[in-house]
Amino acid sequence: MKDSDTNMKYLFEPRGIAVVGASKSPGKIGHTVVKNIVCGGFRGNIYPVNPKGGEMLGLRVYEHLEAIDGRVDVAMIVVPAEVAFEAIQECAHKDVKFAVIISSGFSEVGNVAEELKIARFAREHGIRIVGPNVFGIYSAVSSLNATFGPADVKSGNVAIITQSGAIGIAMIGKTKVEGIGLSAMISVGNKSDVNEMDLLDYLTFQDDAKVILMYLEGVKSGERLVGVLKRATRKKPVIVIKSGRSSRGAQAAASHTGSLAGEDRVFDDVARQCGVIRAESIQEALNWCRFLADVPPPTGEDCVIITNGGGIGVLTADACEKYGVNLSDEVADLKRTFEDVMPSFGSAKNPIDLTGGASPDDYDRALVTALENENIDSVACLGCQTAAFDAQRFEQIAEERYAQFKPVKPIVFSLFGGEEVERSILGLKAKGIPVFPDVYEMTAFLGALYRDYRNKISSETEPAKAEIDVAAIKCAISRARADQRHFLLAREAQEVMRAANIAIPESRVAHSPEDAVRYAEEIGYPIVMKVISKDIIHKSDAGAVALDLVNKQEILDAYEAIMRNSRSYKSDAVIDGIQVDEMIQGGVETIIGARRDNSFGPTVMFGLGGIYVEVLKDIAFRAFPLSREETLNMIGQINSYPLLLGVRGDARKDIDEVADTIIKVGWILQNCAEISDIEVNPLVVYDHGDGVKAVDVRILLSESQEA
Repeated sequence: MKDSDTNMKYLFEPRGIAVVGASKSPGKIGHTVVKNIVCGGFRGNIYPVNPKGGEMLGLRVYEHLEAIDGRVDVAMIVVPAEVAFEAIQECAHKDVKFAVIISSGFSEVGNVAEELKIARFAREHGIRIVGPNVFGIYSAVSSLNATFGPADVKSGNVAIITQSGAIGIAMIGKTKVEGIGLSAMISVGNKSDVNEMDLLDYLTFQDDAKVILMYLEGVKSGERLVGVLKRATRKKPVIVIKSGRSSRGAQAAASHTGSLAGEDRVFDDVARQCGVIRAESIQEALNWCRFLADVPPPTGEDCVIITNGGGIGVLTADACEKYGVNLSDEVADLKRTFEDVMPSFGSAKNPIDLTGGASPDDYDRALVTALENENIDSVACLGCQTAAFDAQRFEQIAEERYAQFKPVKPIVFSLFGGEEVERSILGLKAKGIPVFPDVYEMTAFLGALYRDYRNKISSETEPAKAEIDVAAIKCAISRARADQRHFLLAREAQEVMRAANIAIPESRVAHSPEDAVRYAEEIGYPIVMKVISKDIIHKSDAGAVALDLVNKQEILDAYEAIMRNSRSYKSDAVIDGIQVDEMIQGGVETIIGARRDNSFGPTVMFGLGGIYVEVLKDIAFRAFPLSREETLNMIGQINSYPLLLGVRGDARKDIDEVADTIIKVGWILQNCAEISDIEVNPLVVYDHGDGVKAVDVRILLSESQEA
C-alpha cells in the first residue's frame, strides 16, 4: 500500500465523493447525506450511487461505482449492513481510498464477523474504513458536510472527534447555537480501522484546526495514543471529554496496583502526562473550545483579579487554587499599579477590590493599568451588579479593551446580576469575548488556558533509562514457571530487586527454629518473620507474619506461631521455610507499582504506602516509559508529598532515590514480558542521601509464558 493511498488528507479534502445508497426519498439517510453535501457547497465532484439510476438534486445517479468516470477518494456507505461488503468490493474495483460506513448493524449489535470481514478485505485492498456506525464527516477546508446531521454548519477553527455518533450529531447543532465554528467533525463509530489516533495525527498539523475536542468512551492502543497526544498538545490545545468516571473500571484483586487502577483513574493521570485538557462536561468543553482558539496565550504565570466585591473576589481566588492559576503576590508592585485607580479604602492586595462603588470608568482605568503592566500576565475581571454598575457601559468598555489588548495578554470576564447583566453577558459572548456567568466557569477556562501555555513551554525530555540484569530476573521467573506458579515467592521477588539494584532489607531463609535464631543474631534485632509458601499469598490474613521481634525467645515463639497459623489457614500448604528479615524502622512508607494496563500498556504507580493505601488512595499513575522530570511530577502530584519534603522539623526525604526506583521498576516490567504486576509496598524512604528500601515486594506473572 502506497503512503499516498492512506493519506488522511484525502478523507478531509476529497477530490470526488460518492454516496453509495443515495436515495431520492427525503427523510432517508441516503437522501440527507447527498443533500448536505450539495447544500454545503462541496468543492469536488459528487456522485450519488443507486442501482435505479436517474437523477436527484440536479445530479446524475450512477447505477454502480464503476460507472463513475472521475476519481472517487471517499465513498459514503449508507446501504444496509447485509450488503455493505458488496459495496466495499465495488470500492476496491474503483480504487477508493476511504470508505465511511454510516450503516449500523455490525459489532455494536454483536455482528462482529461481518465487520471483521469488511475490515480485512479493505486492508488487503488498500481501503481505509471509517466506522461502521458513524454519522459521517464534516470538513470546512473542502466545504464538505457528508453527514446526516444538520445542514447548516458554522465553519471555524474547532475540530471534533467523537466516539458517539448521537453526541456528535447533537454537537453540530449545539456548536452553532454556542457560536463555535467547526473546522472538522468526524465520528469513529466501531473503529474497525481508522481510529482517533489517525484522525488526531492529521488534525495536529491541519492549520485550520486551532483547537481539538475529543469525546472518548474507551481507549484502545493507548501506548500509541500517548505519543500522538504528546505531539498534538505541543502544537495546539487538545480538550478531552471521557465518559466512564465511575468505580466500575477493571479490578485486579491480587495487587493494590491492580485494584486501584480503575480505568478512569489511569486515564486521568495519563491525560495529565500528555498535556491533555480534560473537561468535566460537554458544556465546559464547549466553553473552552469557544475561546481557546482566539484568546492570546499568557507570557507568564502571574494573574490579577479585579473586582468590585470582596466576596466574589475570594471565591475566584479559591477557584484559582483549584484550577492551577497563579495569583500575583507582588504587593508593592500591585500597590504602585492600582493606588491611583481605586479608592483609599479599596484593597490593592490581589484580588484588587475597587469596592462596590466602582463605576465602569473606574473599571476602565484599572483594566488599562493592569494590561499595560509587564509584570501582570493575565487579568480576571469580575463585576457584581450594584447601584454604580452600569452593565451596558461595562459591556462597551469590555469590548473596547478586549479588542485593544487581545494581541497582548489574556483577559477574561465574569459578571453576576440581574436581567441587565445577563443581556451584557449574551452581548459580549456573541462578540467572541470570554465572559462567564460564574467565577468558577471563568477560572476553569483560565486554568485550561494556562495548562495549554505550560504544555507549549515545557521541554520534551527523553525517557529515563535503568540498567537491570534481565537474565537474573528471567531465572527467577523460570523457577516459578517450573513450579506452575503465576507469582514469585518473596525471596524470588527480592532477587528481582537485586537485579535492578534496588535496596532491600537483609534477609535469610530459616528451616528450623535454631536457624531463625542464628540468622536473627547475624542480621541484628529487631526482626520480621514471615512464611514462605506458594499457597499463602496474603500472609497477614493467615497470621503468618510476625513483626518487631527483639530477642531469642520471641524468635522461637514467632516461628512456632507462624507454622501453626499457616497450617490452620491452609492445612495442605507447602511451606518452604520461614523468612527472617531486617526490621525496617523510621522513614516514610510509600508504594510503587507497575502493571500492564488494558488500555495504556506498561504503567507505573506511586503513592503513600503502608496498610492504608486502599483506604486513602493517595496515588498517581503514568504511562511508561517516562522521563525523570515526569517521574518527579508524578511524585509531587500526591497529596502526601509534603511528608517527603519534610514537615515539622523532619529532614527532606530521598526523593531522587524514589524517582530512580520508579524508573527501575518500570524498566523491569518493560523488559520482562512475562511479568504482569509489580508492587513494592512499603518502599520506605529515608532522609535525603540515605536512600530507600523495598520492604515487601509482590510480583505476578501473566498467564502466557511468552517472553
